[in-house]
Amino acid sequence: MKKNLILLFICSFFTLKGFGQIYHPIKWSYAAKKTGKNEAVVFVKATLEKGWHLYSQYVEKGGPQPTKFTFEKSNTYSLIGATKEPHAIMRLEPTFMMEVGFFENAVIFQQKVKLTGKKAAVKGKVEFMVCNDKMCLPTDEVEFTVNVI
Repeated sequence: MKKNLILLFICSFFTLKGFGQIYHPIKWSYAAKKTGKNEAVVFVKATLEKGWHLYSQYVEKGGPQPTKFTFEKSNTYSLIGATKEPHAIMRLEPTFMMEVGFFENAVIFQQKVKLTGKKAAVKGKVEFMVCNDKMCLPTDEVEFTVNVI
């Protein structure tokens, strides 16, 4: 009887755990490439699971959370311009009643930096929101460090 009770508890635990899963439909990766003696480009890539999308940096107020990059100030580098993104897919989002730009599958953002030395560690964070056709996940953020050598 004791074994059956323990087995029932274990089965119940795994069944309930299956309903409480947290979605992580986006993976981030980072790289850098020197483009000159004192310049480099930092690449921030988002890879999304099928059916999910990430919003552009350029979303009007009243819409979903736009993707936002923040870079730490440093003596080893300075930013050149704003973070660039490819052309976004534009679509009317019924939830927000507005046309919104977003990315599916994968997107690479690029930030040019000016180096003050031979190497630098570019640190920052990206705030973002992902949605599919049924739901949106709460805004999330990821910190990153990219070594430029």
